[in-house]
Amino acid sequence: MSLWPPPPLVWVMSLVVLQRLAELALAQHNTRRLLAQGGREVGAGHYPVMVALHAAWLAAIVFTTPVESQPNGVLLGIYLVLQFLRIWVIATLGPYWTTRVITVDDAPLVSSGPFRFVRHPNYLVVTAEIAVLPLAFGNFWVAAVFTVLNLFMLRHRIRIEQQVLAERRGAP
Repeated sequence: MSLWPPPPLVWVMSLVVLQRLAELALAQHNTRRLLAQGGREVGAGHYPVMVALHAAWLAAIVFTTPVESQPNGVLLGIYLVLQFLRIWVIATLGPYWTTRVITVDDAPLVSSGPFRFVRHPNYLVVTAEIAVLPLAFGNFWVAAVFTVLNLFMLRHRIRIEQQVLAERRGAP
């Protein structure tokens, strides 16, 4: 099989990696600014594990999916819709969006955009992405394994965020 033009798997994964790198750059920018404004990071110990999980998910797709795999158009379309939802979450949080749990005591609590409907919309999107992208290329095992691992990670992370939000709302 010729690798020119690149097969769909190469194009899709290249775009996903570029998107994630751009998001990490934005998250680092926002994190630095929030910390400079007096914000504090909470639960930092899990962050390297979360990054490793997401990097391993991408690597698992690349290294276990046959390069000649043709994507399922419907599932790839669903993944594209998820990207618009992801952008909606990031845009709604604006300067407060980051991949870490940063709290700024006097910052407003966001309840607009997708947060009107779901408490943690980004985690819903990420969970769907982790399942849908490998399934679009017929890779059931990567979808299953990383969905389960991600759910364990999110259980811990959401507990941290809920505690921070409760403190911000003045709950005991």
